[in-house]
Amino acid sequence: MQLLKDVMSPDVQVISPEATLQDAAARMRDEGFGMLPVGENDRMIGAVTDRDIAVRAVAEGKGSDTRVRDVMSNDVIWCYENDTVETAADMMSKFQVRRLPVVNSDKRLVGIVSLGDFAVAADDFQSTADALVGISQP
Repeated sequence: MQLLKDVMSPDVQVISPEATLQDAAARMRDEGFGMLPVGENDRMIGAVTDRDIAVRAVAEGKGSDTRVRDVMSNDVIWCYENDTVETAADMMSKFQVRRLPVVNSDKRLVGIVSLGDFAVAADDFQSTADALVGISQP
């Protein structure tokens, strides 16, 4: 069984809850990802996604100067670095998310794992397929 630490992206970018949505969107664009963990006082307190920006901000008429704190998701689902790919895929399917922060045993953020990571690096493609089916359910 493959572990998340073997397939995750270890270069995690974190954004402050006081940053603006314009800052978050520009970083997502420039770095090529759709989710940023939100950190405060060396702790992950939430996450902001490109979808949060579109649905919770733009669709509600909020400006680009709105703070990340005002649209971020507070209830972040995460996995441990020593969890299996199958465990993470099951969680992604259950909670219908495409990306998961990965923490170590001290609950410190050490990476991000996405369906794309599974598809590229995972030995078991069935886990990826199962997760995608679960995520895609209405």
